Amino acid sequence: MFFSLPVLTVLIPLVSLTGLLYSASVEEDFPNGCTSTASLCFYSLLLPITLPVYVFFHLWTWMGLKLFRHN
Repeated sequence: MFFSLPVLTVLIPLVSLTGLLYSASVEEDFPNGCTSTASLCFYSLLLPITLPVYVFFHLWTWMGLKLFRHN
C-alpha cells in the first residue's frame, strides 16, 4: 500500500511530532539522550530535518540538470 505525496507530506511530520512528544514525556534524559542512535528521540529529531534537506537538494539537482541541458 503506497501513500500519495500529499498524504506523506502530512503524515511524516505528524509521526515525527508524535515521536518527539513521546520522547519528551517518557524519557528522563530527553535533551541529553537524543545523541544515541538507539533512542527514539534521535530519529524523531532527525526525520523532520532530513526530509526538507532531501527535497531541497533533489530540486537543486533537477534545476541544475535543466539549466545544463537547455543552455
